[in-house]
Amino acid sequence: MTTHGHRTPPPSPDAGPGHGAAPEPGDGTAPSRPSPGGTPLPACPPALTASPFESDTFTAATFVRVGRGPLLALGTVWLLTRAGMLLLLLRDSLGIGGVGREVSVLYQYWYGQFAHGTFPVNDVTWQYPPGAGLVIVSPAVLPWLTYFQAFVALTLLADAVVTAALARADSRRVTHGAWIWVCGLPLLLHLPLARYDVQVTALAVLSLLALTARSATAHRLGGALAGIGALVKVWPALALIGTPRGRTTRDAWVAAGVTAAALLATLALCFSNSFDFLRQQGSRGVQIESLGGTALALSQATGLWPGQVQYRYGAFEYVGPYVSSVGRIALLLTVVAFGWLLIWRLRAVRWTAATPLDAALAAVLLFTVTSRVISPQYMIWLLGLAAVCLTSRATVMRPVALLLLPAAALSSLAYPILYQDLLTGSWPGVAVVALRNATLFAAALLAARRLWTSTVADPS
Repeated sequence: MTTHGHRTPPPSPDAGPGHGAAPEPGDGTAPSRPSPGGTPLPACPPALTASPFESDTFTAATFVRVGRGPLLALGTVWLLTRAGMLLLLLRDSLGIGGVGREVSVLYQYWYGQFAHGTFPVNDVTWQYPPGAGLVIVSPAVLPWLTYFQAFVALTLLADAVVTAALARADSRRVTHGAWIWVCGLPLLLHLPLARYDVQVTALAVLSLLALTARSATAHRLGGALAGIGALVKVWPALALIGTPRGRTTRDAWVAAGVTAAALLATLALCFSNSFDFLRQQGSRGVQIESLGGTALALSQATGLWPGQVQYRYGAFEYVGPYVSSVGRIALLLTVVAFGWLLIWRLRAVRWTAATPLDAALAAVLLFTVTSRVISPQYMIWLLGLAAVCLTSRATVMRPVALLLLPAAALSSLAYPILYQDLLTGSWPGVAVVALRNATLFAAALLAARRLWTSTVADPS
């Protein structure tokens, strides 16, 4: 018997067994659930049938990958945390207090020197390369604000640029790197707003992101930004340590050298005493927050070392027997770290998209822990580099990035909260700095090991 124009109706959603096709195994449809009375209940929606943690593709972003939600959440958290940091800076009474005086007194004084066409002369606190002067005079672009207000506004702008760049670089994976930056920076409380390290970190972050692009023009741009950063605070030059061999390295390194040389020549022509900083930098001792300083502090706290703390060259340093030896050991370790990086560079045989990013973080970590000065603002650099690493799926630095978060929190606990205890050699301050430095040391060793094994060691 035939029917004309008749189609079998689709099975009803609540049809029982025998009505319509049975679900195929593995099609994601959950079977009906029996009720206490024996009547089948409707199947659960597929999204609720299993935990997302059981999926091979689960990431930390699984819960927020919906439309524009992640970016909106990121922007909201940025606004809230930065408002809190700004409030702390305006009050500036936490712990030892006076965090903002670096800008309102010292930076503004330097600004007056630049206005007269000279770098600071015979100033023991001026220990920065000539490019730092560009950041110090930058508040002049906002003449309707006070120097302090303009500096903080430009710092927030640089912070926002870093956040946007990280979010754009990691847009397909819901900005893991951007979240590390946005949530990690407030762990340093209001300190980032009163130092020029956010601007320097912005140059390094943008340089590394440009180096991950495919075009030669982007590689040259990345090199130029690293060259400018190196002339502002030296360490951004390490952003180029992991560039792939061949044309990428050639383009980036040549661009960095040419840009740095041109900028240095311009500053030398426009301002006098451009290289006075070298004399001040070479005279620095062992700062109380450094790794060597921690060894001296522990010795002092246990009565084994009779030294004391003294304010010298714009920072609190240890003076007494063996201090010069500790300083020389720190310099030797820095040389060893540099030698290790050169050996790694020569022996590396495998490059991924994340290798330049991972190498930059490992290099800066090694130079940080071997430094005679580990100021709390150094954590800004490390958080920025860790955030860039997390924009790549191929990074091997995730555990290192996680170690940097408690290190940042401990840094703010040491300064400004417990800084008076550290100055007097009391156990709370000494213990916090020792734990912070131990965490950084562990992060540096882990970063070096993971960089080596991912690029040099035999995968088998």
